[in-house]
Amino acid sequence: MTGGVPVLLIAVALVLLPGRVSVRRRLRGLGWVRVVERTRRVVAKDGGDPLAVASTFDLLAACLRAGLPMAGAARAVASGAPAPLGAALLRAADLLSLGADATAAWELAAREAPGAAEVTTLARMARRSARSGASLAVAVGELAEQRRAVVEDAAAARAERAGVLIGGPLGLCFLPAFVCLGIVPVVIGLAGRVLDGGLL
Repeated sequence: MTGGVPVLLIAVALVLLPGRVSVRRRLRGLGWVRVVERTRRVVAKDGGDPLAVASTFDLLAACLRAGLPMAGAARAVASGAPAPLGAALLRAADLLSLGADATAAWELAAREAPGAAEVTTLARMARRSARSGASLAVAVGELAEQRRAVVEDAAAARAERAGVLIGGPLGLCFLPAFVCLGIVPVVIGLAGRVLDGGLL
């Protein structure tokens, strides 16, 4: 609760601040714009939301559990999916709607989206489901959970790496202060006593 009070006060000050200064210019003085822009660059570099693929798989599993055929479910989900996965879902949906064999449709969709591991995994599961008759909704739900776990592991690894990287500058700041304020006075005091005792 106390952490939200300064943010609320800053927001009120920005709104009530006179003049034609834009919010962006006001925030630039606080250094927040750089943080927001850096976050946007990281998200753009990573290809958007890291959980978008997991969300797409969750939605696809929900559509299949609701009784939609695979072609309709893939077409419904493709618009909100990341680019390679969405294109593969649309391609597979088009082929399935035209009456193509499920195995051939998913093989072609996976071949046309090289480098997208999630497309290859989904195509392999869809082919296996078409051959064996197993429920694809359960497999896609598990695929979403696996993708979410991978993203969580990557976030935890980045957080641990940040903790290690922060430790270096903190050590460089605190170690000289500890030496100057903790060790040097003790050494000077001991040296004074030893030298005074040796001289007497």
